[in-house]
Amino acid sequence: MSLTLGIETSCDETALALVDRGRLVAERIATQIDAHALFGGVVPELASREHLRVLAPLFDELLADAGIGPDDIANIAVARGPGLLGSLLVGLSFAKGLALATGARLVGVNHLWAHLTAPALEQEFEYPALGLLVSGGHTQTYLIRSPLEFEVLGRTLDDAAGEAFDKAAKTFNFPYPGGKYIDMLGRRAQPDHSMFPRPYVNNDNLDFSFSGVKTAVVNHVEAHPHLRLPRMPEPGEDVETILTEAGVLDEFSLVCSSYNWCIADALRIKVERALRTVADAGVRSLVVAGGVAANSVIRSTMTTLAETHGLRCVLPPLRLCTDNGAMIAIMGERLVNAGWCHDLDLEAIPRGRAVPWDYRRIVE
Repeated sequence: MSLTLGIETSCDETALALVDRGRLVAERIATQIDAHALFGGVVPELASREHLRVLAPLFDELLADAGIGPDDIANIAVARGPGLLGSLLVGLSFAKGLALATGARLVGVNHLWAHLTAPALEQEFEYPALGLLVSGGHTQTYLIRSPLEFEVLGRTLDDAAGEAFDKAAKTFNFPYPGGKYIDMLGRRAQPDHSMFPRPYVNNDNLDFSFSGVKTAVVNHVEAHPHLRLPRMPEPGEDVETILTEAGVLDEFSLVCSSYNWCIADALRIKVERALRTVADAGVRSLVVAGGVAANSVIRSTMTTLAETHGLRCVLPPLRLCTDNGAMIAIMGERLVNAGWCHDLDLEAIPRGRAVPWDYRRIVE
């Protein structure tokens, strides 16, 4: 075996995984959802402290699951950004210490590229590919020429699609993360295409902006105050039951369905525009990844779009949509196999800064 360990601490998931030649061997993940739910979003200081608390025990559990010791790990791949700086530093420090102690190769991984690589753990896709990354912090399109060649085509100018869902959910007084409630309720109704504007589509560029639709949903709830729950449901409490008892289930479902549609259709317009822009590249696949790729309307919209253009639509399974160690491990393994690694001076890259290509060649 030639095991690669993946370490993911970019935001609020502490995740570890082992892969061997593209195959997942073992994985462990500790979520912080309950810790941040009270605040309606991720608290950076709390996130980094929680990573520090659980990372070492999680690593011991991973080794026990795989039946190996630390010295059996050949490569250590770690998410180096973009993300929350404090959280990244916890994972990076752990990776460096482990590499120093075991002699394993160290390789830093671009968290965004890893998301777009995650589907390769369970299915093949052909290059060149067009990639759509939709998450809480990022919304971007890429031309992916090969497993290690990613060219950004469009990016969000302000808020990401995931932030738009989180803001709407917070406005409705749904628990964090609330996107799943909007998706669940939206399946009960047909969307009203005129209820919310499709954000930032009346232009000729490939960038995204979701700040306007966030404002639209806040204004809608202010005009219809009964659409804000009087209290936030407790963890595990059935939201549909609460809405039914309040007599607003059908109206909530219509609003959620309409909001879901306007964001998904805005993504469709920009992805279709990106496909026209790179028509000469010979794109063969459409890859959709990131936490918001779990949204059922976005998944069906992108599947239909791919079929219309004669492309294969590559969607990760739901468990690989969220941040996970497996995507870091598989991306790290690909980098090492191509002859790239890092020294111990590897730096963390916070959100807002471009992740540099500062790898060095492996010398045996």
